[in-house]
Amino acid sequence: MGILMIRTLVSAVFFICLTTDCSQAADSTESKETVAVIGTGDMGDSFGHRLAALGYQVVYGSRNPESDKVKKLLEITGHGATATTQEAAAQQAEIILLAIPWPAMETVAQNLGDLSGKVVIDMSWPPDEIDEDGYYRVAIETSAAELIQGWNPDALVVKAFLTVWSHVIDDPSTAGGPVSIPIASDSRYAKEKTGQMVADLGLDPVDVGPLRFARNIESLTEMALVPYAQGRDEYWNLYFPRSNYAVCHGYEGDGAEDEESQVVDADDLANMPETQPPLESCPQ
Repeated sequence: MGILMIRTLVSAVFFICLTTDCSQAADSTESKETVAVIGTGDMGDSFGHRLAALGYQVVYGSRNPESDKVKKLLEITGHGATATTQEAAAQQAEIILLAIPWPAMETVAQNLGDLSGKVVIDMSWPPDEIDEDGYYRVAIETSAAELIQGWNPDALVVKAFLTVWSHVIDDPSTAGGPVSIPIASDSRYAKEKTGQMVADLGLDPVDVGPLRFARNIESLTEMALVPYAQGRDEYWNLYFPRSNYAVCHGYEGDGAEDEESQVVDADDLANMPETQPPLESCPQ
């Protein structure tokens, strides 16, 4: 199976289907940021047509922007979407979606020009290999997102959307319940821009920490490949149900009163759109 198809098959663990439907963001004619969708495969075309319908200005970045395939994609996408080369698309956009598989990513991500200040969303499954037991194993020590950040030090790199199927991007209701999208980045601004896009798509944005935690997101995906590797006829979606039980019952955890243990961004946390029902107040 090709890496791109594997990218499409991955989601993550612990799906809990509540009675609450996935929130569907209404199509909007309001003009939003220009988004470069780098790659026109299964994930790229799913994101392109949804984002264009939501009011984002979509420009596809392709190796062959004049191909019949890309022309057909533009017809399907509509809403003024355009296509050009990968570098030209990246230079036009405020937000860049890297819908490229490895090993092609290694070349593409290093040849998009100056990405200073741009939000760069990596949704790629990292380089992998099949271990002796037949299961997939990530073949790098850090994460794909951290490699991309290293190649583009002034970009605002985000890890997101790795844990979701392309058909859920097309129509979130196919998941049968809420679908969470973990977001990792060192930039509050980039997290918030990504979180708003996630919410616009009818999904549930969750701040899961700094960019180095991208490796945790990729590990979730490694586990999500287990049903495929085992030949099962099921798959997982990821949902993080909210709870304030521990807070209501006074649990603070080890080191909660140790100021040195506080994370560096505790006073500057990203604001994620509220997509789930509010929690009930603690009992008096």
